Amino acid sequence: RSTTMIIMKFGGTSLGTVESIENVFRIVRDRIDRDPVLVVSAHQGVTNSLVEIARTAPGGDADVSMIEDLHHRLLNGLDLPVDLLDEQLGEMADLVRGMKLVSEASPRVRDLLLSFGERCSVRVLAAYFNQQGLRAQAVDAFEVGLRTDGNFGRARPVADDSRIAENIGKVEGIPILTGFLGRDAEGNITTLGRNGSDYSAALFGNALDAEEIQIWTDVDGVMTADPRLVEGARPIPIMSFAEASELAYYGGKVLHPATILPAMEKSIPVRVLNTHSADNPGTVILPVYEESGAVVRAVVHKNDIHLITLVSPPMLQQHGFLAKVFRIAEAHEVDVDLVATSEVSITMTADRADHLPAFCEELGELGDVSVEPDHALICVVGQGIAHTRGIAAQV
Repeated sequence: RSTTMIIMKFGGTSLGTVESIENVFRIVRDRIDRDPVLVVSAHQGVTNSLVEIARTAPGGDADVSMIEDLHHRLLNGLDLPVDLLDEQLGEMADLVRGMKLVSEASPRVRDLLLSFGERCSVRVLAAYFNQQGLRAQAVDAFEVGLRTDGNFGRARPVADDSRIAENIGKVEGIPILTGFLGRDAEGNITTLGRNGSDYSAALFGNALDAEEIQIWTDVDGVMTADPRLVEGARPIPIMSFAEASELAYYGGKVLHPATILPAMEKSIPVRVLNTHSADNPGTVILPVYEESGAVVRAVVHKNDIHLITLVSPPMLQQHGFLAKVFRIAEAHEVDVDLVATSEVSITMTADRADHLPAFCEELGELGDVSVEPDHALICVVGQGIAHTRGIAAQV
């Protein structure tokens, strides 16, 4: 493949209807000279339906007909063979029957079930591209060497030894790859967690030394605030990797923080674009950029934050106390966002509510613990903030 190659990732909202799939085809066709490699999510709504089936099937109640109907409607609307997905949909129905019979859905089986969303969407897209005269091939990410650990539901990739580039080099036409999926050492299909398709796009971009990684969504790039809450929110034309990571970490919905790490590793620009307005330049995220104009780039927020306070007079003058606190946090998989310490207390914020009770119980061995739920965290982001006087006062 040429060195000018771009990765184009399309999310579920870009693939939800016949019209949106036709639109994706036009966007890709117009960029064919940039040697695109596609990474796609499941069709809109499919992953959520599969998550729900995984939840209810062990209790004997699960209906896959809605998912089958959705795919058949798309095949009909795009004039594609109605039996195109028989193999995938048949396997999916068998799996759900099995889950009902044994009354359980292990994490391994759940990941296998969720994989059918992407495995169907790549086949629909590739068939439509070929029908329209653009050569394309549906490719399961795990077949070209995207390997992960066995942490089902939140799998982490293992290092690529150039096998991915070698395998994709053999693909005829435009490779259309499944996002979100990998395979562990035992051969089990794994998922990379929510927003995993963005992560897949960055991993493939890294493996293929892409010129640019494009994330196609339903907004005009990264915004200065959540447009549903702030009327005057505007797109941000350019930002740094550090700013984008911080935005994502503190609640920005457009990109997942881990997703751009593989791009940062090789300094590959990430561009966030709008499928419904393809000529909009969107936001480009670069390793660094020359600052000009506004110091504050964006304001983001996170809801459902818990404020945890540990009061422990004995901690006075005691070294290693903070280390103990964070060891307990690590053991319970609690991500601590902010920390403030005084001579006798520590206050911190965390948002993984399901792990908090056990965390706080163990923390109680070090002192008195109080928890306040229902807080929000507001974060003001901009790479120039740290060395600009007076910003904190304005905030």
